[in-house]
Amino acid sequence: MHKNTKEEVWTTYDLGVSAALLCDGFKLLSIDKTNQKKALFVFRKEIGIDDKANDYFADKLKLNTRKYFDQLKALKNRLYSE
Repeated sequence: MHKNTKEEVWTTYDLGVSAALLCDGFKLLSIDKTNQKKALFVFRKEIGIDDKANDYFADKLKLNTRKYFDQLKALKNRLYSE
């Protein structure tokens, strides 16, 4: 697990929302792959991160599609190369 305390981080297992948050400038601190079946994406807890994630799941988040694809590809590369 990341060395920061629980209050300082925001986590998700969802690859799509992780890519979307990266597009919006949120900082990915680490990817916890302790569980072999799924990866936990650990972000710095910042103002607005909950709202952005909720907008993503409600299909209200507007993103640059190329940037989203690039972030998704970069996350997959990190997942499978480590």
